Amino acid sequence: MSLPPLVEPAAELTVDEVRRYSRHLIIPDVGMAGQKRLKNAKVLCVGAGGLGSPALLYLAAAGVGTLGVIDFDVVDESNLQRQVIHGQSDVGRPKAESAAASVREINPLIDVVVHNEVLTTENVMEVFSGYDLIVDGTDNFATRYMVNDAAVLLGKPYVWGSIYRFDGQASVFWAEHGPCYRCLYPEPPPPGMVPSCAEGGVLGVLCASIGSIQVNEAIKVLTGIGEPLVGRLMIYDALEMTYRSVKVRKDPECVLCGKNPTVTELLEDYEAFCGAVSAEAQEAASGSTITAAELKSWQDAGENVYVVDVREPNEYEIVSIPGAVLIPKGEFLNGSALERLPQDKKIVLHCKSGARSAECLAIVKNAGFSDAVHVGGGVLSWIKTVDPSLPAY
Repeated sequence: MSLPPLVEPAAELTVDEVRRYSRHLIIPDVGMAGQKRLKNAKVLCVGAGGLGSPALLYLAAAGVGTLGVIDFDVVDESNLQRQVIHGQSDVGRPKAESAAASVREINPLIDVVVHNEVLTTENVMEVFSGYDLIVDGTDNFATRYMVNDAAVLLGKPYVWGSIYRFDGQASVFWAEHGPCYRCLYPEPPPPGMVPSCAEGGVLGVLCASIGSIQVNEAIKVLTGIGEPLVGRLMIYDALEMTYRSVKVRKDPECVLCGKNPTVTELLEDYEAFCGAVSAEAQEAASGSTITAAELKSWQDAGENVYVVDVREPNEYEIVSIPGAVLIPKGEFLNGSALERLPQDKKIVLHCKSGARSAECLAIVKNAGFSDAVHVGGGVLSWIKTVDPSLPAY
């Protein structure tokens, strides 16, 4: 459905702006009025990573007058495969600052606001209040739900995108005119059900495909042209090269935007709500977590340990802890891994960063391996504290 433009037009365009945006100005649907609206718009991009990179670049090029970026992370070499707003010389630099520098290089006529901080329940309402529209480039459920809730409570639209391996999704959530994210996903998935991009990977160019769609939708909402993805979920399969659209209706029983909302303010703890790690895994890991350095000392001392890597085979090929046996997490979930574990050795589990091994640890302990432990921080901690010569990913 067509919606009214989100922002009013700016008073005028300068001669430099007319030159720069001339290809927009000659599009009848955009024209002078549409470009003035873009100039007057204030857009915040949450995240300067895979989705944030193309989104920020094209929002800047399009002439969005005030462009904010919030990100607390620093550029890592593994980011450069897909986060094209950063370069080799930016490794180790705060992502928000690196992204802002690239944006200013693309378009010096716009204002760039840098929020080099973590988005939390304490600051999200204040940060969002200064913008007309939010572009969500986050990669975890806790932040997605928080972004949604803050946007609904503030009455602001936001453009959402999600990527994983070869698949992407995008939509526009605007509770005033359609559903919110909770209407589509009332509850987060169970812990460990949906791997992150860090665990499962993502085709780099997929970020450009979905990020550019997000910008396309942002421009439509800001200028009032076309039919934005409000009430629709766009699903993209890069391998099959197919796009399909699914209708998403506003849930009258939605706890946030329904007739009788029960969520009327931000939750205290979105990490707990989304359960990044299950309660069982947290309990199992309590008192049964060792450091990578401790594992190394056990191996050097000839301790009777059986080290198990619960990652996927392709991850194991990239880097592994010496002596570790690969038994993927899925084999623990279906129970087949248990028969491969020796009864006469201390079981030590590890994954990439510690979340998956904690889930497997709970299964192992429930099966009677009471003295089993897992490595906090996983193979990344091993690389950092034991053998920095190994490649991180």
